[in-house]
Amino acid sequence: MSSILTNTSAMVALQTMKGINMNMNRVQAEISTGKAVGSAKDNAAVWAISKVMESDVKGFKGIADSLALGSSTISVARQASESVTDLLTEMKGKIVAAQEDNVDRVKIQSDIDKLVSQINTVVGSAQFNGLNLVNGSQSTVDILASLDRSSTGVAASSITINAQDLSTGGYVANDVFSASTGGTISTDADTFVLTLDQGGGTDDITIADGTNAWVAGDRISIRIGNREASYTVTQNDVDASNASLASTVPDMIAVGLKNSIDALGITGLTVNYDSANPGQLAFVNDGAVDLSVSGQYRNAGSGGLGALDTIDVSTASAADLALGSIEAMLQTSIDAAAEFGSAQTRIDIQSDFVGKLSDALTSGIGTLVDADMEEASARLQALQVQQQLGIQALSIANQQPQNLLSLFR
Repeated sequence: MSSILTNTSAMVALQTMKGINMNMNRVQAEISTGKAVGSAKDNAAVWAISKVMESDVKGFKGIADSLALGSSTISVARQASESVTDLLTEMKGKIVAAQEDNVDRVKIQSDIDKLVSQINTVVGSAQFNGLNLVNGSQSTVDILASLDRSSTGVAASSITINAQDLSTGGYVANDVFSASTGGTISTDADTFVLTLDQGGGTDDITIADGTNAWVAGDRISIRIGNREASYTVTQNDVDASNASLASTVPDMIAVGLKNSIDALGITGLTVNYDSANPGQLAFVNDGAVDLSVSGQYRNAGSGGLGALDTIDVSTASAADLALGSIEAMLQTSIDAAAEFGSAQTRIDIQSDFVGKLSDALTSGIGTLVDADMEEASARLQALQVQQQLGIQALSIANQQPQNLLSLFR
């Protein structure tokens, strides 16, 4: 049955044309924007995932900037530590030269003083963007390193860098060493040097209450060869001593140093502590090589190289003590440079990883939302053909009512 009121064929052709035009609009949008999912209505789930990933990529770009800033800051500190190490090495050479009797110790002392001044200059100027990691003003520094996303949310993680103290100020003499059998003790009794002959050489050192009261943070280090043991006074030590308990601070220091030296595992070396002789450490060298033992007191308020200002080579005994002191300070600067070098390597590795991770996330986002241009081109060609055929079909359907006129002629 044919009707002039309802042209079913035209309606079908029109709906087909609408579908073709809708698909063409979608393909043309993909071609013009390059995205298969350009908005939430295209694919809500994929769009939401892509937006979360895009926010993470933006965050990682900020992290990359933070890591670059951190690497630069640590690089300055590392360079400063290495420079201080070079200066201390030069100073050690002059102190070694001062061991000879037939030298001008006044001139050597003048050179040493100039090197100390140069070290102060290096440490003071080793800052990047106002942050100095070697002058004792910082303890730790956190550098933003990553974003950690989990089912519970997202959190930032950091790399913690240990600052190093290579400053030279704040040293206060305290007269804490006494009663060495054969060693040499400095005038202020804050450094000492012992020599332990192989095959049974002995000597001892006694730690006593000094001129100033012990406070938390006071530190005594003992260097044996190229190994170092140390003990830092705690507030509990001070409180126990103030409470008039059996142990005094020197006793606690002596026991702590004995345990620290024993932990070094130096072959043939025995360190004895007898509570009947408060604060005394007795050394016995049953090994096959001579051992040099040196000690250094550092008060809580002094810098990592606080005793540098006290280096004195004016006499043979003072030069001998200076050699033990410079060795400990040289190791401090070497350890600082090594710490910064390790930290910078870690940051550079993390920076490289963040860059690769950002690239991987960006690639993943592209896989989710980017249009396949080859496929879009093929679909566009097919839809253009369908559109032309649809127009033809709609034209034919619209002509059908005209054919009914022939029935009424």
